[in-house]
Amino acid sequence: MLNKNKLFAQREGNVIPDVSKALAWLEAHPDALKGIGRGIERETLRVDPEGRLATTGHPASLGSALKHDWITTDFAETLLEFITPVDQNIDRSLAFLRDIHRHVARELGEERMWPFSMPGYVEDAENIQLAQYGSSNIGKMKTLYRQGLKNRYSALMQIISGVHYNFSLPLSFWQEWADVKDAESGKETISAGYLRLIRNYYRYGWVIPYLFGASPAISSSFLQGRVSKLPFETDGKDTLWLPYATSLRLSDLGYTNKSQSGLGITFNSLDGYVAALKAAIKTPSEEFAAMGIKDADGHWRQLNTNVLQIENELYAPIRPKRVTRSGEAPSDALLRGGIEYIEVRSLDINPFSPVGVDADQARFLDLFLIWCTLADAPEMSADELLCSRKNWNRVVMEGRKPGLMIGVGCSETEHALVDVGKALFADLRRVAEVLDSHHGDTQYQQVSDQLVASFDDPELTYSARILHAIKENGLTGAGAALAKQYHQMLREEAYEILTEEDFSRQAKESVQAQAKLEQSDTLDFEAYLATREG
Repeated sequence: MLNKNKLFAQREGNVIPDVSKALAWLEAHPDALKGIGRGIERETLRVDPEGRLATTGHPASLGSALKHDWITTDFAETLLEFITPVDQNIDRSLAFLRDIHRHVARELGEERMWPFSMPGYVEDAENIQLAQYGSSNIGKMKTLYRQGLKNRYSALMQIISGVHYNFSLPLSFWQEWADVKDAESGKETISAGYLRLIRNYYRYGWVIPYLFGASPAISSSFLQGRVSKLPFETDGKDTLWLPYATSLRLSDLGYTNKSQSGLGITFNSLDGYVAALKAAIKTPSEEFAAMGIKDADGHWRQLNTNVLQIENELYAPIRPKRVTRSGEAPSDALLRGGIEYIEVRSLDINPFSPVGVDADQARFLDLFLIWCTLADAPEMSADELLCSRKNWNRVVMEGRKPGLMIGVGCSETEHALVDVGKALFADLRRVAEVLDSHHGDTQYQQVSDQLVASFDDPELTYSARILHAIKENGLTGAGAALAKQYHQMLREEAYEILTEEDFSRQAKESVQAQAKLEQSDTLDFEAYLATREG
């Protein structure tokens, strides 16, 4: 089936692939989608009751951020990251995530978890402490990598938070859809299928910030005194916003890296993707070379002076992934076993959920990612990837603007965002019926019907709804109020899946694992780095 789809066509005046044959196939093989795997990663800043960044270190009672399975840190000591294991049940995944939040809320004392992607008022970004992972070589390397990020892109950019949604289709799907026998012999075919998904995601994934973008505003402190040419409106105090913005987190103001735009990384073949990624890690950067690897006093400034210090520095709205073995680079894992799952990285923190994401969003992503897999996806050049970025930028900066037009790739033909969105949802509704048939309910269909209304009424989008609260109370004030509400709610709730004993054991074992790692190092730090570069 995968090789027979030549379905890319205009339909109903909208440039979206004609997936009618693929949907008919899916409706005839509904069990092929049983067993979808999902994992969630949620980032959140620790803040004080006024919404200012916490200045304390990562709470020792939570365990080792280096070795804990569920609770770690991202860029900074104050930036928590919560991770759920892979699960085939959305409600169970979210309950697990909520248990983590419940536990952390009880351990934070008067500190709270920030409910927005964009930070509130930050007085001095230089005071943001980099995440610390102990004295092992790998721990020191993780902190040095973050030092490089701070010097390259600023600490403020690095404390922007998001939600990552990890998604995998069951082997049964690939067996039915692409005639795969098993995961090992079919790894090239499965990888090609996930790359097809990724190409469609680049073409149509702007629907995610349109619906769920929740960062239409920033604190004035985020500009660090720079004058912006953007037509911001302001409350005259701390808050700036764009009237039709959906996700400033995904804009050039946010988590992006302009130096990466010329790397020529495409998603047409796994070998091509990995080769381009590996080349970027070896490509010198004049800008970063000017910083030096160490300062005049011999203090480290970055891991190296290449365009990417390590593979994770590649900023992308979606990534192909495989679980790595000990010491294995992500790209080497992909070459070894093929793409195992994809990581969606375009979700802002959902400010309407105490855990930053909800079941409606998960169900929408299931529908959309399945559609991206079924729909034909011609190869994309590096130029077309840049063109797709322009579409995304249009949506994140002014997605709710009446009459907004959208293109596909580098085509000069544009169509009303409303029309493209409704055509897409007509397909998603059919996928929803198949998924609902597994559970004997209508939850996916309800999500589809609810969200499609956002195209006729942009006031239903997350960005429009949260902007009302931000205009009324300011970004920091609105965030502090929500943080307090969620903090109290989570502390009072009972655990659903995990127990206090589970968290105590995980904290203790993570500390022991870090100590064992530190005792096992035999190389000094510079020699260790040299072995990794070799």
